[in-house]
Amino acid sequence: MQNTQKKLRDKSLIFKSVIVFLSAYLISLFLWIQIKDSYGYVLTSVASKFVGKLKDLKVDNIREGKDTVFVSFSRSMRQGDIVIDLAFKTSSYTYNVPLTFSIMASLCLFITRRRRAYAEASLLLIFVHFIYVFFLGAEQLTVMLIERDIEVMSKARLFVYQLVWVFTDSLLLRCEPFLIGFYMYIRYRKDNSVTPVLLKP
Repeated sequence: MQNTQKKLRDKSLIFKSVIVFLSAYLISLFLWIQIKDSYGYVLTSVASKFVGKLKDLKVDNIREGKDTVFVSFSRSMRQGDIVIDLAFKTSSYTYNVPLTFSIMASLCLFITRRRRAYAEASLLLIFVHFIYVFFLGAEQLTVMLIERDIEVMSKARLFVYQLVWVFTDSLLLRCEPFLIGFYMYIRYRKDNSVTPVLLKP
């Protein structure tokens, strides 16, 4: 009897979760289209400031375009000022955001401490995007500075920049929805253990 009730309850939860997933995907897709460019601008602005400090470059201008953020870096030298322009395509690292949000929403029936769970998941998502932009910028600026004989060639440093960026691009971003969903479920899943029933002799 208990097994039958448990199966019915599990099926009901799964059905509700699917409905939440589909609804959340449509809503998040619509909303994300509206705010994607603004999100990309803010994230790229912050990451560019850190990259500029790392490479001893000044961020002169940040311009928002359609699905792209353009950043101008500069440095004053004896021979004159150098200017390096980079372009960061927002959809290159945010294409899985609607799917990620829909998976997060579908887990609401299976997790506890939802506010904390969603806050942590959102911060992880932003952190992954930050890492992508930061190391992409660091790698591109390093290559350009080396080509202009402004920075000494360091294979180890360039390798680290390329390794982290490729790892983020090839693995983390592609698996982002499932990694974050898995993290939320493992860390905040509800305790579904059944309290044993004492039978009278």
